[in-house]
Amino acid sequence: MVSAQQGYSINTRENIIQTSKSVAQDLMSLYHGDEPGQIPGILPGPPASGLGPYYWWEGGALMGTMVDYWKYTGDTSYNNIVMQGMLHQVGSNRNYMPENHTLSLGNDDQGFWGLTAMLAAENKFPDPPADQPQWLSLAQAVWNTQADPSRHDETCNGGLRWQIPPTNQGYDYKNTIANGIFFNMGARLARYTNNNTYARRAEETWDWLWGVEFIDHENWAVYDGANVKDNCSVVVKAQYSYNAGVVVQGAAFMYNHVGSPLLPLFFFSSNTTNLLRNPPQTILDTQTDKLRQTKDDKWKNRLDKLLAALLSSFFPNNIAFELPCEGMNGKGICTPDMLSYKGYVHRWLAVVAQLAPHTKETIFNTLRVSAQAAIRQCTGGSSGRECGFYWNYGKFVDPAIDKTTGAGEYMDVLAAVLSLLTENSDAPLTNSTGGTSKGNPNAGGKDNGEKTTRPITMGDKVGAGIVTAVVLFVMGGLFIWMSFLDELE
Repeated sequence: MVSAQQGYSINTRENIIQTSKSVAQDLMSLYHGDEPGQIPGILPGPPASGLGPYYWWEGGALMGTMVDYWKYTGDTSYNNIVMQGMLHQVGSNRNYMPENHTLSLGNDDQGFWGLTAMLAAENKFPDPPADQPQWLSLAQAVWNTQADPSRHDETCNGGLRWQIPPTNQGYDYKNTIANGIFFNMGARLARYTNNNTYARRAEETWDWLWGVEFIDHENWAVYDGANVKDNCSVVVKAQYSYNAGVVVQGAAFMYNHVGSPLLPLFFFSSNTTNLLRNPPQTILDTQTDKLRQTKDDKWKNRLDKLLAALLSSFFPNNIAFELPCEGMNGKGICTPDMLSYKGYVHRWLAVVAQLAPHTKETIFNTLRVSAQAAIRQCTGGSSGRECGFYWNYGKFVDPAIDKTTGAGEYMDVLAAVLSLLTENSDAPLTNSTGGTSKGNPNAGGKDNGEKTTRPITMGDKVGAGIVTAVVLFVMGGLFIWMSFLDELE
């Protein structure tokens, strides 16, 4: 690889870290939430205020980018700013529904902050003080509020609406990004906590996305959404990279979570007969293979087809390209929101490669080329290193021609460079592999539609012991009977 004109290089790990630091510095110069009189956690905006082009949710996306920045570079310079911003926006119910944004809140807006909290738990970002909400509990709070039955009405046979307040424009629209984030968070919470409730709901959300054909059954393209007035029968087939990306990553988390088979507990109980404690290895191997094959095949198939469709549509020549709005000649029609999508997809794909190693070569062959194209065009402004949006175009586009130099564009480039540092990193942590964030399955102040957890009593333990004994007795009898039949054959 060759260095970019302004001196940025991704030739070595040291180069990548130094480039990341420079881009992060330029990105954070656009954030003022840590300054006196400013609001922590948000970028200048919203557009209607005249303060800037950014909506509330993009502050959450920025915090997530900087959580990854800390993890992969080891630079703690921005950690206090990130923690301050993430905690300031939690709201009184600690579920990322702050009062001053409630009336304009979308499920996807809240969800982006939830994804960042989940990322902080998985990355082992420094835990907040004990009297503050913890990262895992914040992610659970967001998921619980979105799992609340009141957000899943009967129109279109379920699914989250785009907007939360009925008065909002977009309330009559059910879309992929809101439901894709809910699916993604459920998959990640399932893997992190090993709680099957999250996995089951993630499966149900996938089934809904598939059922309303927001995921194309032929080419596996991921579409934007549909209006409830048509019962979601007329799908808006616009394609955005972050819709595909959030679903691909969710599928990878499901693949990784369910791909490790759990053998029945009775095979290892010290209270069972020696036959049950030590069944023939051939039986163990057969049952393990069957479980693994059944679980792996379903999610591997989904993951592989989604990934192939995403790379084909959004990485022509292996360079990130925002299909519906990016022009080929340095002039496009992307909104400020859309200008940030490339970065999320880079970051999410890097994690997919960690969770599903069979995708690693394909993904990193793409990400390396895309990252090189990203830094190649960072040659603008008086500093000679301002970054734009048109990576395929190959050169910086002056903001006077197309105003594409901002937080979204810097997040894109930083994510592209950071993704190269993930290639030899471990998969996201869980609470059994080193994660330290404390959770609260009932967080958020809403009914998630599931039974409320309560402390286990002595009666529960006695009851569970009786049930276990009965199951062991029945399974033991079946096992011996099967062995007897085998001998007869």
